[in-house]
Amino acid sequence: MREPGPGWVRPERGTAALSRFMIWLTLRVGRPFGEAILPFITLYFLLTARQARRASRQYLARVLDRPVRMVDVARHFHTFAAAILDRVFFLAGRYRGYKIDTSGLDCVHAAMAGGRGCILLGAHIGSFEALRSVGRMSPFPVKVLMFRRNAGAPTRLLEQLAPEFAHDIIDIGEPDAMIRVHESLARNELVGMLGDRAPGHEKSVLTPFLGGMAAFPAGPLLVASMLGVPVILFSGVRTGYRQYRVHFELLAEQITIPRRQRAEGLATWMGQYARWMERLCHAHPYNWFNFHDVWVAPQVGKHGGNHEKP
Repeated sequence: MREPGPGWVRPERGTAALSRFMIWLTLRVGRPFGEAILPFITLYFLLTARQARRASRQYLARVLDRPVRMVDVARHFHTFAAAILDRVFFLAGRYRGYKIDTSGLDCVHAAMAGGRGCILLGAHIGSFEALRSVGRMSPFPVKVLMFRRNAGAPTRLLEQLAPEFAHDIIDIGEPDAMIRVHESLARNELVGMLGDRAPGHEKSVLTPFLGGMAAFPAGPLLVASMLGVPVILFSGVRTGYRQYRVHFELLAEQITIPRRQRAEGLATWMGQYARWMERLCHAHPYNWFNFHDVWVAPQVGKHGGNHEKP
């Protein structure tokens, strides 16, 4: 199995001093300045981020189903840069001028009615801060389960814009992470996590995705199975200039993965998760910001090639 680790580093590029200056100048001068420098940021990534550029080409070739041009990769990077710019304003609490449409909240309310809390499972598609903007108005507190150890300077500085969010982050790298997750669910809170990128050497599951076999981390599904609470898929895609669509849909009232049939159970649930991502990627092809080659050569085994890999 290939290592998923590099995906956590790309495209977290740039020094702390430069990032701090750009964020400060964007907030001080205003959005027009931020938008004016987006083409230069896009060009910077095109010229320097060789691995991310290659990963973008591989992904776009699958989702666009045609030869990929450099302008397609540029559009992918530009969409990512625009989402980062929006993230600056979201974290700073500047929502004026943004349109965020929300759908599927009824399934969230139905799941929370049971009083057991709920898992929100997403992917690196669009903006997580768009979800947080909805969470500000939600009657249910939202905690975020994430691996912060490899966060680069831009991410750390952006989080400084909204220090209150630090209290809502549960770091996977901390020994008390699962205790905090259990406590949050016991208080009937939402716990959000992303399932398409793994830290370190986490076990992965091979599943069909965009015409190939892709490796996605087993951890989020195993955690959801262990907790035994409803699991809702969420996304916050960028649909246009200052426009986002946040959508929720129920994956399962409870994910059950029997110990003796763990490979089969993981394959079944991962297949559903991958098909959900496929729909989003086809509908919004430039919104998947993984920038990591997740595809591997299919390996045929007793479960038809869709099985857990160590």
